Amino acid sequence: QVQLVESGGGLVQAGGSLRLSCAASGSIFSINAMGWYRQAPGKQRELVAGIRSGGSTNYADSVKGRFTISRDNAKNTVYLQMNRLKAEDTAVYYCHANLLGPQDDGYDYWGQGTQVTVSS
Repeated sequence: QVQLVESGGGLVQAGGSLRLSCAASGSIFSINAMGWYRQAPGKQRELVAGIRSGGSTNYADSVKGRFTISRDNAKNTVYLQMNRLKAEDTAVYYCHANLLGPQDDGYDYWGQGTQVTVSS
């Protein structure tokens, strides 16, 4: 069983920075992709940033130029560096991983979420 554990959320002033971490543990054969999603009250969950095994990344338009996703393969950990935070970034941030099993079948895993609150 795979577990994703997020950390790094908190309260920060607008213009500040936070760094989120997500560590995957358990029976991991291969990581296809990892990413960060967020969900604010009354809104749908949205992809914030993703990174694939080959290193390609993608970002939501609203965070381009401010957020950076990276990964430490040895630790099965993905990070989200968030700079110049805005009040609109306030949400619960969820780590997501698509992991491949022995037959190259994909399985989706989600972290418990970490609250990010940006005060204006």
